[in-house]
Amino acid sequence: MSVIFEFLVAFFLVVSGIFGFVGSYGMIKLKDPMSRLHAPTKATTLGVGGVLIASIIHSVLIEHHLSLHELLITLFLFLTAPITALFIAKWHIHRHEKPQDLPDAGEDKIWATHAVEQVEDVPDHRNT
Repeated sequence: MSVIFEFLVAFFLVVSGIFGFVGSYGMIKLKDPMSRLHAPTKATTLGVGGVLIASIIHSVLIEHHLSLHELLITLFLFLTAPITALFIAKWHIHRHEKPQDLPDAGEDKIWATHAVEQVEDVPDHRNT
């Protein structure tokens, strides 16, 4: 039975290595930041997630003890990967878009990424 668990651990390590390689390759080869945005977030969640799953399987089924470190690392990665993607996307918008080029913001009247430039045009509704 231990051989099956070792093959399962090896499978998750190989799959996570493939995801890590594809994410790194996409980070290098894709041409603009918005295209590159997808590669590192998927490599982080799927690549590192596979390593963590392999580590959990190894510690529980082979070494017979539960370690919560992997769960904390997974939680940290799942919280930080979307935030990193948001920062990259906002940087791209700030660098390449002008407020007049953005579509209509609807009833908010301004886009949050360009609120500084347009704050004079919008009345202040906090005191009303």
